[in-house]
Amino acid sequence: MGGFILCLGMSTRSSVEEKVRGLFDKELFSQLLISILVGVSGVSGSYLVVGSSPSFVSTVFSRFFARELPDVVIRYAITILGSLGQRLNLISAIIVTVLLFGLIVFVSYRVQSRFGFSGVNVPLALIGLLGVSYGLSGSLRSMAGVGIVSSVVLLGIRLSGFFGSSSSSPSVVEVSDTRREIIVAGLGAVGASSVGLWGVFNQSSVPSGDVDSETEALLEQAEEKSFDVSGMDALVSGNFYEVDINSINPDVSKDEWSLDVTGSVGDDVSISFDAVESMDTVQRFETLRCVGESLNGEKMDTAVWTGTPVMSIVEEAGNKSECECVMLRAEDGYYEEFPLSALEDAILAYRMNGQDLPRGHGAPVRLLVPGHWGEISVKWVSEIELLDSEMEGYWEERGWHGTGPVKTVAKLHAENMLSDGRRELGGHAYAGVRGIETVEVSVDGGETWDDAELTEPLEPSIDAWRQWKYTFEPPEESYTVVVRAIDGNGDVQVKEESGAFPSGPSGWVSREY
Repeated sequence: MGGFILCLGMSTRSSVEEKVRGLFDKELFSQLLISILVGVSGVSGSYLVVGSSPSFVSTVFSRFFARELPDVVIRYAITILGSLGQRLNLISAIIVTVLLFGLIVFVSYRVQSRFGFSGVNVPLALIGLLGVSYGLSGSLRSMAGVGIVSSVVLLGIRLSGFFGSSSSSPSVVEVSDTRREIIVAGLGAVGASSVGLWGVFNQSSVPSGDVDSETEALLEQAEEKSFDVSGMDALVSGNFYEVDINSINPDVSKDEWSLDVTGSVGDDVSISFDAVESMDTVQRFETLRCVGESLNGEKMDTAVWTGTPVMSIVEEAGNKSECECVMLRAEDGYYEEFPLSALEDAILAYRMNGQDLPRGHGAPVRLLVPGHWGEISVKWVSEIELLDSEMEGYWEERGWHGTGPVKTVAKLHAENMLSDGRRELGGHAYAGVRGIETVEVSVDGGETWDDAELTEPLEPSIDAWRQWKYTFEPPEESYTVVVRAIDGNGDVQVKEESGAFPSGPSGWVSREY
């Protein structure tokens, strides 16, 4: 009988302990969930104040991932994921920041539970969030955004009862209070992030303003020369691609920007934006192509650029380079080395399609190097260093070799069935400064070839692309279309296929029907 009572007592005590442990798990889970929601609010607060700028609290993690991830991961992101890779980078950085902020809030709550000081977690959490956000961003505005939004959410939670519990015992939990607190935290996170997302979708990366008459004439020329083929971009791109090493771009004003010419020179030269804008002006069509794109990808675009020749500035400093090579550096930490001769026809561009250079394209000034892969047309350029010996640039340190001239390519992007039963094909062809002489199309897998129709060359330009189109009667049985280009030197586009890594894609674009 005594043994039965003893067992009953042990069983009852065990049951109570299990219930207490279950309540504790619920409370701990609630703390974790609310801490994460407050973290979301804090990150959103930073974005609400500073937007997508270097002062955003997640920028430091985004840049860390871009520089420290293994080369094979970065290569996969560039060649397979493309622009999605940059978005995933930023999302990952935001998640890490949210978790860090959430940890600060969670620790502050556990301190309150441990010592039983009701409400102490609010000032502790705010002090931690303010300190960490300033350490990450170095910006009082960004810190203020985190502090204001987080304090509103934390005080709302406090008033709802969760942080106001007088008991320090983890076994005492009011379910209704906990639910209210989670709802308040959730509403705060959803509200702050929704306003931030509204800002993202309503911001424009294209500067507004009037286009000068000279640019207007060039844009009209491009429109008139463009083929009217459904599914194919015009000769001036409507949505110019962007590729950067960071997910968040520098935000440099015209007044802050300057270009320094250093290294093996007679005298260092520093030039302001106003000085660049007052120099001889060059305006022309120019095409850029990304070395990391796929063979038939869409990271190749054309715009009207306005700028000034960069060699006049280099010559002012005096060239004493022993290797005849330069290292260009940018405001975002990017750097690239290549032969000085590549700069002969290069310009410092400060306008794009007649308007101020957009931030995503290197505002206020970027370099444009005709006929070369886009990686040496450095955006946000800040320094030209003349070298005495060759060095490796940012991408060369990661195994790429994209500083040379672009490869010849004919892309196939438009496929239309016409009302008379014929098939219409179209795309763009590009060969850098060599120019495009002919685009050939085969509808029998490369056995026979026929010339496609080409647009008239854009003027003035050194290396602008051309459109092509081809219409034919499709055979009743299956067939394979192959496209290739012949450049201005008479050389046929390389047939052998290769991926983008390490020196750009090659091969003939083909499609089976």
